[in-house]
Amino acid sequence: MPGAWCLVPGAYLLSMLSAHPDGVVVEVWVVPGSSRDAIGGIHDGALRVRTTAPAEGGGANRAAARLVAARLGGRRAQVITGHASRRKRILVSGVGLAAAGAALAGGNT
Repeated sequence: MPGAWCLVPGAYLLSMLSAHPDGVVVEVWVVPGSSRDAIGGIHDGALRVRTTAPAEGGGANRAAARLVAARLGGRRAQVITGHASRRKRILVSGVGLAAAGAALAGGNT
């Protein structure tokens, strides 16, 4: 799996995860045009997602959704808010709140 992970303290998990009928919603802060794809760290209460994809044409949105889905073990993911902003909400389908929390709290796997 691409990218490095750091542990996410439990207090932050409550602010960045929420249940959804189709899965879980993750608050993220996307850094497009990074030197590598990586997930880890906190930015203003959101999970920091770095991607090599540029922001133009929605490339960074698609890459960020793909990275988050892979890390949480979801079937698919999509940006549901913040399409033109660095702060986004990504819906990850096929994963529950507890499993998502465990994946984020687990660190490197």
